Amino acid sequence: MNSHAANAATETFVAHRNLLFTVAYEMLGSAADAEDILQETWLRWVKVDLGQVSDQRAYLVRITTRQSLNRLRSMQRRKEVYVGPWLPEPLLTAPDVAENVELAESVSMALMFVLETLSPTERAVFVLREVFDVGYDEIAAAVGKSPAAVRQIAYRARRHIDARRPRSVVSVSATRAALESFQRALETRDLQGLLDVLAPEVVVVTDGGGIKQAALRPIIGAEKVVRFLAGGLGRTDATMTAAPAVVNGSPGLVFRLDGEIDGVMAARVEDVRITSLYYVRNPEKLRRVASETPLTLR
Repeated sequence: MNSHAANAATETFVAHRNLLFTVAYEMLGSAADAEDILQETWLRWVKVDLGQVSDQRAYLVRITTRQSLNRLRSMQRRKEVYVGPWLPEPLLTAPDVAENVELAESVSMALMFVLETLSPTERAVFVLREVFDVGYDEIAAAVGKSPAAVRQIAYRARRHIDARRPRSVVSVSATRAALESFQRALETRDLQGLLDVLAPEVVVVTDGGGIKQAALRPIIGAEKVVRFLAGGLGRTDATMTAAPAVVNGSPGLVFRLDGEIDGVMAARVEDVRITSLYYVRNPEKLRRVASETPLTLR
């Protein structure tokens, strides 16, 4: 590749880098693996004859999707032996992501958690079609299926996700207000305050990865959740602080114990009360958060 072609390839890749990262992250649920996929995509991209590519953005998405599918299939084996629930690696995202309702929903911890119930091919098809509005023919080329088969996969995946994801989306301000009430009640150890902000059938999912203490299965019900939270507070003499952050496109909290990051919490709010809490404590999933560099997606 001559210098002119190399510069053109670099400019195109850089222009679409955030998009490619988001595609890989939504397919994998891991920022570290998504970064690896970008490197693999780049290595393949620089070998492409750009003169033969009519739609460079689509071509890059195709490469990223294929590499992500390969990685996702290998990750399935890792997840089978994972200790406790597996939650996506949390991302600190730029505030403007929260204002883009569709983008914020697509990277939300709630949806990412539900995406884990799809097969690798179903997840790829769902992400490309429902999140990025990629055409069926282009998806077919990316996943190695016929367009007719992709339409059927997309239909099944959409029905599967719609049956499991939350029914309504509240405003950013409503989510932030609920989390502020939750944070205040937690810091003052106001158990009634916690009960007031939690929905009766609230679900808490914690991910310690076998490294940090966490519940081995989801906790369901406000009273059980409050007992779990109160028990956790009672087991430590460290000073706990919580700071607001934009986590996966929505208001969230970053917890620290004696100044060290302990975990990242994302929430789902419906009708001004918290219906789901997702708390990631696995330190291997908190390295990017520790850098405190919010991402701008797409």
